Amino acid sequence: MKPHTSILGINAWHGDASAALVIDGQLVAAAEEERFRRRKHYAGFPSEAVRWCLRSAGLSPAQLDHVAINRDPSARRTQKLMWLLGNRPSLGLVADRLRNGNKVRSLRVELAAGLGISPGELGATFHNVEHHQAHLASAFLVSPFERAAAVSVDGFGDFSSCMWGLGEGNRIETMGRVGFPHSLGLLYLALTQYLGFPNYGDEYKVMGLCAYGRPRYLADLRRLVSLGRKGSFELAPEYFLHTQGGVPMAWDNGEPKVERAFSPALVELLGEPREKGAELDQRHRDLAASAQALYEECFFHLLEAVAKRTGETRLTLAGGCAMNSLANGRIEAATPFREVWVQPAAGDAGGALGAAMHVWCETLERPRTFTMEHASFGPKASDAEIDALLEFRRPELGASGCRVSRANDEHELCERVAAAIAEGQVVGWFQGAMEWGPRALGNRSILADPRRTDMQDVLNLKIKRRESFRPFAPSVLAERQAEWFESAAPVPFMGRVFPVRAEKQSIVPAVVHADGTGRLQTVTESANPRYYRLIRAFEARTGVPMLVNTSFNENEPIVCQPEEALDCFLRTKMDMLVLEDRVFERVPATVGRSHLAMDPDAVPAALPKPKTEESRRAERRP
Repeated sequence: MKPHTSILGINAWHGDASAALVIDGQLVAAAEEERFRRRKHYAGFPSEAVRWCLRSAGLSPAQLDHVAINRDPSARRTQKLMWLLGNRPSLGLVADRLRNGNKVRSLRVELAAGLGISPGELGATFHNVEHHQAHLASAFLVSPFERAAAVSVDGFGDFSSCMWGLGEGNRIETMGRVGFPHSLGLLYLALTQYLGFPNYGDEYKVMGLCAYGRPRYLADLRRLVSLGRKGSFELAPEYFLHTQGGVPMAWDNGEPKVERAFSPALVELLGEPREKGAELDQRHRDLAASAQALYEECFFHLLEAVAKRTGETRLTLAGGCAMNSLANGRIEAATPFREVWVQPAAGDAGGALGAAMHVWCETLERPRTFTMEHASFGPKASDAEIDALLEFRRPELGASGCRVSRANDEHELCERVAAAIAEGQVVGWFQGAMEWGPRALGNRSILADPRRTDMQDVLNLKIKRRESFRPFAPSVLAERQAEWFESAAPVPFMGRVFPVRAEKQSIVPAVVHADGTGRLQTVTESANPRYYRLIRAFEARTGVPMLVNTSFNENEPIVCQPEEALDCFLRTKMDMLVLEDRVFERVPATVGRSHLAMDPDAVPAALPKPKTEESRRAERRP
């Protein structure tokens, strides 16, 4: 039976392409395209995510009532024209932006092509939602607050980099913005590139590195930006390239690419930039600390003005810069805000949800009925799919020396896994629906013991193979948070960093960063029952109410399907894998491997082969 109102939200032709489906005001499905395509930050059209959203809800494309995208090419048209006339950027840059805008304008055609149908089969009404309005909606309209300030900060979207206003009920009143060419996201990107991290999304590496330095270059970096009235700021154009002919970007059918954003003037100011892969020295660490300090000065300057203008002490936050968990953790200390809610998919992926919620609440004028209490809105695996995978891979598992068994119930599973983690094992944990956003929150996670002083090295050696200066995060029982961290503010989506209490730091060294902080996730039984019970079982054994939680991947997008989790387990040195209630363990080399050591009840005697990617794609066609 067709639901009353269905709204498909889309983020496309930009980083982190995604889709979200809202039915009668409730978010029912949301996923990023990278999880299906297996290309990080996939920036084309999210056809696979759209197919999955529709299939999960039992909808055909013809049953969609509305389709919304978080882009509006007509927004700020006058400002765009005035800037073009005054600056005369390269024809190549203008042509590139026009091509991208034309795709957005022809969304009906592009969506139909992505789904393999004719445009005439789509009877939905199509909506263009301005980029930052979608960000604001993605935060406030799904937050637990009836009234709050709403702020969006990122690179650029629809010729703006920031927008803020007041959310109340089902509406958001826009009160201000910062337009092109001034951007805190662009500022942080340029400094990230200068420090030798050129890939899209590498800003988090600077956040990790800055704990090892001091902001000795802050005075020099202040030349890059000036703070103005009412929270405004302006970049000094001589240090950047986006006003001197543009910064080429590639957003089509793969991982996004952004060319160099800083100019030779920045090199004259700071010296030679670090090459990718070159050794990091103290100067680089101090520059990272200075970059973070500069960003926070500007960010808190903006928030101070927003708090004064709105009179609010509650804040909802989105946009790519809302992923700066260090700054997010200092908001209460640095501004008048006392309660902060950060959208779990704060970057551009979240714009798909924001566009859909904007249409529901503001275009259709419907009341808010949904609060995002968890982020589990992605694909999940059935018992039959997991059993079919085990049967199909049985010979490979035997040759790899893996024992597979099945827990009798959840209590047994949690006790068994908690014991393994307490013994120092590294566990891949796959359960429930995949998380929405870039953080693994207990459904697609790799888990370990926070008490181990060597656990960061163990994880990097066995699985992650990432830079040693990047910290691992703790998942902590919500009711124990204040005992271990210097804040009781809930952090359900791992979006904020808080100091670990001094007397506790030596107990959980694996999750304490060089500056004594941790980027934590608070876990409640209502939001994630099984993960909560696992941590509680670990606490009963060790007295420590938290686990190391890092994303289930190895230099790839977070795993989505069971076969991806199994592949990651087999090619790394993970000790244990949990797929729902199936437990995979590596058999010591001294044990004979001529036959797979598998409990006879773990897998039925005969099952169909698991689905190939080709068969999955065929099924995704509504």
